[in-house]
Amino acid sequence: MRRSNARKAGSNKKSAAAAAADDQRYSTKTNGDGRSMDPIKLQLRPNSRSTNLFSRNPKQAPKSNLCLLSSVLLALALVLCYAFLLPSGFSIFARRKYAIVIDGGSTGTRIHVFSYGIGIGNNAAFDFGRNGLASLRVNPGLSAYAEDPDEAGASLAELVEFAKRKVPRELWGETEVRLMATAGLRMLERRVQDRILDSCRKVLGVSGFQFQDEWASVITGSDEGVYAWVVANYALGALGGDPQHTTGIIELGGASAQVTFSSSEPLPPEFSRTVKFGNITYNLYSHSFLQFGQIVAFESLKELLLSEEKNLADESLQKGMLVDPCTPKGYSHPEPLKLSPGSVDDKERFLSTFDSKGNFSECRSAAFKLLQQEKGTCSYQQCYIGSTFTPKLQGRFLATENFFYTSKFFGLTQKAVLSDLMLAGEHFCGEDWSILKKRHHSLNEEDLLRYCFSSAYIVAFLHDSLGIALNDDRIAFANQVGSVPLDWALGAFILQTTAAAEAEKPNWPFTILIHDSPILLSLVAILIISMVISWTLSKWRKPQVKTIYDLEKGRYIVTRLNRC
Repeated sequence: MRRSNARKAGSNKKSAAAAAADDQRYSTKTNGDGRSMDPIKLQLRPNSRSTNLFSRNPKQAPKSNLCLLSSVLLALALVLCYAFLLPSGFSIFARRKYAIVIDGGSTGTRIHVFSYGIGIGNNAAFDFGRNGLASLRVNPGLSAYAEDPDEAGASLAELVEFAKRKVPRELWGETEVRLMATAGLRMLERRVQDRILDSCRKVLGVSGFQFQDEWASVITGSDEGVYAWVVANYALGALGGDPQHTTGIIELGGASAQVTFSSSEPLPPEFSRTVKFGNITYNLYSHSFLQFGQIVAFESLKELLLSEEKNLADESLQKGMLVDPCTPKGYSHPEPLKLSPGSVDDKERFLSTFDSKGNFSECRSAAFKLLQQEKGTCSYQQCYIGSTFTPKLQGRFLATENFFYTSKFFGLTQKAVLSDLMLAGEHFCGEDWSILKKRHHSLNEEDLLRYCFSSAYIVAFLHDSLGIALNDDRIAFANQVGSVPLDWALGAFILQTTAAAEAEKPNWPFTILIHDSPILLSLVAILIISMVISWTLSKWRKPQVKTIYDLEKGRYIVTRLNRC
């Protein structure tokens, strides 16, 4: 036992001596001239070079901080791109709003409920599809209440209830409702107009929606044409672009017809309208030809036929019959002829009925005479319809409303030309009424009766009066572009909404802080979440380590390398 302990003690002394010798070798250095350096002085000398790899370049920022900062900046960039590049109507930053426009037309009243988005900077995003537009029509039109104006407002009750089902209840108070009446009311006396509008104001004033009395009005025919032009060019993607690349509108309503297009010619002030959209200003010709709508013109044609001297001298007139070339043969007029007082002599107003004689050429000739009445009083160089100034048509056109319905009835495509309509009209007018009723038994007889006249009237209006060639493909019959209906009420909504947004448009940060607190909260939440995720990932990921040998200390040092 003693020998063993002695051997262990000797071994330990030997190991200690060897370790001391190793330390002496590693700590002893030579300078440039080969002389040895004092190891004690070496250890006490301040070390200008740190053994920590990251402290060797104190100017370099920690990579973990760079990773966190980069992640936050990336998150912020994504948020801003989402806010500005996506349509605001579909962005989380958009507020949903509603607006209501009631179209008081001559044959019916239609309500349009619009749903749209207001994004950063008060930019409006429209959607005229199923999710953004809901409409309902009731008959008859407001003008039908001329004999009992106080009952006109009651006709809006169903429309108001429809709107309440489409607009969330909490938004009723901020949803504007406007009533715009057109040619049907324009033809009535001002006193009757006011009574009908007052009746409507009472109903809209207690509807729960935002309403002011001046928001119920009779708009001018020029306004109606401009609104139709706006929605057509919006749907075509031309609104906000070059005026020369816009498309004109020719509407054929029930009581009036509108012609609106961008013209480079100097225009008389009463026919000139200016529309500003974005940074572009459009100079438009716009006019409404009152009483030249399809229904009113059809009734006016009877008075024209009666008043013509050649018809008065006709032998058939002495028998109490007048020839009507615009209704198919075999049709029997159910009621005696009703003419307005003063249109002809009293004796002539007692004629009983018309003799139907469907003839497209004669009907077209009679329609052209109707369109050219009072042309002799024209005070301008160019009067294509009556005594109204009309410049030469420029560019492409969309023919809407009854232009479209007539072409659709005859099975014509959007690209059909007037010669196609003329051939279809000639065939229809020449058919016997009994055959036409069997062939189109699903149609109302009153509507079916007008198609002979409407086909001839369209050719007389567009070709004989406005000078559009029979084979000209610049004009297309359409009532919508894509999913957007070509309804003037949509154009009125577009102009009013964009104008209001421009008037209230501050810088977008101010808009967020003042008006859009939910938007601000969403933005802050996204940034905070992004920062937390970035920090968590930087802590969670296993660090990369690197082992290096420090020559000064004579041992291995393990260093940690953070990474993104």
